[in-house]
Amino acid sequence: MKKEIIISGFGGQGVLSMGKILAYSGLMEDKEVTWMPAYGPEQRGGTANVTVIVSDERISSPILSKYDVAIVLNQPSLEKFEPKLKPGGILIYDSNGIINPPTRTDIEIYRLDAMQKAVEMKNAKIFNMIVLGAMLKVCPVVGEGGVEKALFKTLPERHHHLIPLNMEAIKAGKEIITKQ
Repeated sequence: MKKEIIISGFGGQGVLSMGKILAYSGLMEDKEVTWMPAYGPEQRGGTANVTVIVSDERISSPILSKYDVAIVLNQPSLEKFEPKLKPGGILIYDSNGIINPPTRTDIEIYRLDAMQKAVEMKNAKIFNMIVLGAMLKVCPVVGEGGVEKALFKTLPERHHHLIPLNMEAIKAGKEIITKQ
């Protein structure tokens, strides 16, 4: 199993954190991983994306031109990465940030109302964990146990009390993702 994943959106949406947690989750499950972030000088509000590869075997290069999975959280990300998905790939988008939905017919497309769910759960900061949970439902590259271990590893100790809420957000994401 090898999955090449791009996560893209605006800075401040937790894109880089989501990628980092996904990569650490793979490490916690003894998988080979790469994590390669990219963001503009603005960071918060500018575009940000992260490439994550999770594999059972050695990874030859972290540089990709095509992806198995794309998570897009805004229109510019959709326009940039929809064409870069491999045929048969998976595209996941948050309805809040997309004006013109994806149109390809040779990929699986999933819609997610993650921002709306985060508001319902009264915490906008769990938005990225809702999105990650949704991805893990349709592409289970790591398990929830690995994610929980990764949260303990990546979050500062003063935020460890938030891990149960983050795990609840993962479960919520799995419940609300829908195939188009």
